[in-house]
Amino acid sequence: MGTWWLWNCSLRMNGKAEPLPCVRTTTRTRPQASPRASPCLQDFRVVVRIDSWESTSVYPNGHFVRVLGRIRDLEGEIATILVENSISVVPFSEAQMCEMPVNTPENPWKVSPEEERERKDLRRTHLVFSIDPKGCEDVDDTLSVRTLNNGNLELGVHIADVTHFVAPNSYIDIEARTRATTYYLADRRYDMLPSILSADLCSLLGGVDRYAVSVMWELDKITYEIKKVWYGRTIIRSAYQLFYEAAQELLDGNVSIIEDIPEFKDLDEKSRQAKLEELVWAIGKLTDIARHIRAKRDRCGALELEGVEIHVQLDEKKNIHDLISKQPLEVHEMVAECMILANHWVAKKIWESFPHQALLRQHPPPHQEFFLELRECAKAKGFSIDTRSNKTLADSLGNAHDPSDPVVNRLLRSMATQAMSNALYVSTGSGAEAEFYHYGLALDKYTHFTSPIRRYSDIVVHRLLMAAISKDKKMEIEENLFSNKDLEELCRHINNRNRAAQHSQKQSTELFQCMYFKDRDPETEERCISDGVIYSIRTNGVLVFIPRFGIKGAAYLKNKDGLVLSCGPDSRSEWKPGSLQRFQNKITSATTGGDSLTFHLFDHVTVRISVQTSRCHSDTIRLEIISNKPYMIPNTELSHQSPLLLKSELVKEVTKSVEEAQLAQDVKVNTIQEEYQEYCQTKGRSLYMLLEEIRDLALLDVSNDHGT
Repeated sequence: MGTWWLWNCSLRMNGKAEPLPCVRTTTRTRPQASPRASPCLQDFRVVVRIDSWESTSVYPNGHFVRVLGRIRDLEGEIATILVENSISVVPFSEAQMCEMPVNTPENPWKVSPEEERERKDLRRTHLVFSIDPKGCEDVDDTLSVRTLNNGNLELGVHIADVTHFVAPNSYIDIEARTRATTYYLADRRYDMLPSILSADLCSLLGGVDRYAVSVMWELDKITYEIKKVWYGRTIIRSAYQLFYEAAQELLDGNVSIIEDIPEFKDLDEKSRQAKLEELVWAIGKLTDIARHIRAKRDRCGALELEGVEIHVQLDEKKNIHDLISKQPLEVHEMVAECMILANHWVAKKIWESFPHQALLRQHPPPHQEFFLELRECAKAKGFSIDTRSNKTLADSLGNAHDPSDPVVNRLLRSMATQAMSNALYVSTGSGAEAEFYHYGLALDKYTHFTSPIRRYSDIVVHRLLMAAISKDKKMEIEENLFSNKDLEELCRHINNRNRAAQHSQKQSTELFQCMYFKDRDPETEERCISDGVIYSIRTNGVLVFIPRFGIKGAAYLKNKDGLVLSCGPDSRSEWKPGSLQRFQNKITSATTGGDSLTFHLFDHVTVRISVQTSRCHSDTIRLEIISNKPYMIPNTELSHQSPLLLKSELVKEVTKSVEEAQLAQDVKVNTIQEEYQEYCQTKGRSLYMLLEEIRDLALLDVSNDHGT
């Protein structure tokens, strides 16, 4: 094994310098290649190994490893992203596949009699269903809700029982541990587990029997307060495999959507009506419960942050048809709240049973200085952001709303997100209990339990939960649990792989954004002109957010020739001699002719989008301000207020009613206030993380051809 490196200059082969395209980091075994082949690689991304570098030479010594693909070819660029992030996508081995169960038409898989005796059977007693994106194959979770004989409600979260099929330290377990996560890129995914599990036997598909691990709560029929909780292995049969949009339509009362739900197609009218009423009641009741759960977390300081999720829409020939930003729906929040509740209660359970070797999800409070830009930007709009605790931050973000421009609140929440520390997996033996608090969710303990198909952390948590149940029953613990030391090491590995997954997803989205705009004439193509919002001021330009495409980037006000941006009578931009003067919340471009142009924070401007190509680096999006006026008036994209840009009015009402009930019952709030103070400061970030933020946000020198 040697060192593989990102290199952007010539590589000396047998004493001769040959220019090479971008090479990326990897850890592969050493193949042999002739140096005479190097001229053939001019248009390809390749991996090289740097063997040595003599102090008297400007060139390192190394050798060719392999070709990744042609520059700007989709598959070549995707391969480059994978190698750069050390992501292995090799097929599962024969030894690993031999451990997998069989499910074929000739030999169909079915529930075993032993499991029927050991598990709680929910197939005839519970209406279980899933809500996922359209076309989802790896269905981790399902939900249920029903009325009990005593009038109370039972809420159920049922998660795929992956650990039944993946034995500790088996070949497939070791491989899943190595991968640590499923990698989701803009147009594809690379699974942590073989498809026989991820898309079949562990996927909680509609109309088939599946093993699950369930958490079920008995709730008060009026207040939804939790009376008791049950954990255990179950057998379920999901009645409906809904997609988000269909569930939202049913929640909104549009029952005509059942024509798009396969489970309703072959029913007679009477059965259809009865099942429809049952399903609509369940979705409505789950949503009402979720509102109350969210309201309770809101009172403790849960944050509603902002992220832009872009969906790549491909045509039949895999060409990019459009870039679509995900539209938030209330059913998204409903499902998320149920999953958060399950993760929270499982975290409490495994910590109580194994206080020194449980895996939790930690989110420490951020450094106060990281909120400086957020506070200053909000101040420019007349808002005050109080960052002393998550509660004060959540409240002030909720109040920082400009009725004439909802994107302002969206950007402020985005800035708050950027100021956050990263959530990490930790072993409970590595710190004090107070350190396990989850700042963003406002929960004392939290873990990941609900996605074992795609996260190895959840597999570990499932084993911990099963061991905790065995411990309660005073049975022998069959699960092989990690010691604190081994769990700490595993957490470091999983955290590293999660960063790689996030980075690769971000890179692939940027790749598709560039592919969407490349080969388009930015002067005439309609898609290349869009509305942008200034969200940060820099020395020689501004940072702009384009809501339509979820793009953030730099727009220079001074070019490499020393000319500054000016706008004529028709508000169209042009370059003229002059100078820039930067202030805290604005920047002014003054020409030698006496004209001046000022850009303020949150100004809407018209932006031209183009692609800046490079042979040695990935292509990048280039933004140019072509007018100091908004692109469209009115801009329907910005005036449309989606349900999650601000807190739901229904959640606000629930929050208010619960707070009033608390006052009536003289509930003590001093304890909560003390907790706010306890978690209002963090130990800090690494220098690496700080430099990464600076790199992402700062404008480079305009003489640099690669932009930001």
